Amino acid sequence: MRSKKNTASIGLLIILLFLNPFQMKAQNNEKKTFILIHGSWHSAWNWYKVTPLLEKKGHTVYSLDLPGMGRDKTPIENVRFDSTIQKLCRLIDSIPGKVILVAHSKNGIMNSQLAELRPKKIEKLIYLAAVLVANGKCAKDYFALDEKEILGGHITYNGTISSMLLPEIYKEGLYHDCPDDITQMANILLLPESTESAKAKLKLTEENYGSVPRYYIECTEDRAITPWLQEKMLEQMPCLKVYKLPSSHSPFFSMPDKLTAIICEIANL
Repeated sequence: MRSKKNTASIGLLIILLFLNPFQMKAQNNEKKTFILIHGSWHSAWNWYKVTPLLEKKGHTVYSLDLPGMGRDKTPIENVRFDSTIQKLCRLIDSIPGKVILVAHSKNGIMNSQLAELRPKKIEKLIYLAAVLVANGKCAKDYFALDEKEILGGHITYNGTISSMLLPEIYKEGLYHDCPDDITQMANILLLPESTESAKAKLKLTEENYGSVPRYYIECTEDRAITPWLQEKMLEQMPCLKVYKLPSSHSPFFSMPDKLTAIICEIANL
């Protein structure tokens, strides 16, 4: 009897030692659904290098033009933060299962407000050199604190309707470590964006927004949202884990492989 028990115990040990790693590997290779949210003046073009890398790993990726940007023909004067959020909510609701949101730059505010409205549909939030604001605050509140950023003096405004970044600052401010053709493409593709969303006060609760795991990817050579501001926001709104990339504001162009690897690592946590 004792011999049979020992044999059973050894068999159980073998299962624990060898089966569990395979189970863990299977879990780590689980296919995810990502929604990639571009930053100011840009469009889904932001993600043209990252999207195929994620899809090659078997993930599903939605990279869309926000209202008034890229190929979306919403008149810029009609673009509103609330209606943009509702459009994104409809996309999230149309997707089976949970999604992971990745937001860049100013549009980190989209991540936050969506998590408040759809906490049970969002698996994780990933902020990429993105605005991470507290309840009742807006993106503009944080931009005003950043004395080292270099974009502000190169933004023009169409009254209170829209803003546009001048091409003279594209390379130095956004793409200093990117191939030159990125700047050339930006000269054609960047568009004015509505100023309304930067002034929108977020409505966040610990019960909803606070229940969604959030992660941050800091760009340590960023000249648009500087490391100083990124660190300050993280002090006020801590994330579960912070990753650092030695990149400009645009690692999706300068180091897409490294950025994709971090996104996948977060997805598998």
